[in-house]
Amino acid sequence: QVQLVESGGGLVQAGGSLRLSCAASGRTFSSYAMGWFRHSPGKEREFVASISWSGARTYYTDSVKGRFTISRDNARNTVYLQMNSLKPDDTAVYYCAAGRFSGTWSEYDYWGQGTQVTVSS
Repeated sequence: QVQLVESGGGLVQAGGSLRLSCAASGRTFSSYAMGWFRHSPGKEREFVASISWSGARTYYTDSVKGRFTISRDNARNTVYLQMNSLKPDDTAVYYCAAGRFSGTWSEYDYWGQGTQVTVSS
């Protein structure tokens, strides 16, 4: 079992930055790939980024490449999403998830409760 708690969301102006954190409980955190997804009203849940268990591999959706960076600290059981040059279209609830290294939500077994990110124009 892995329990995930996101933090770091908030309101930011377009062009600004936020760093999301996802703290995991459980001794098996380092065996899971971690992903970030987002969901906004009227849209389907969208993959944002994924990182392999070791951190050696990362994968991003095209719309965030060059702006967002996913990283992890296995000693702290935490995964991060650094978001720069934010746009109003990035407004969503952001969820972290633990599972297999993939851009598909069904490959993830555990989910956090989400943190709201709002980008004003």
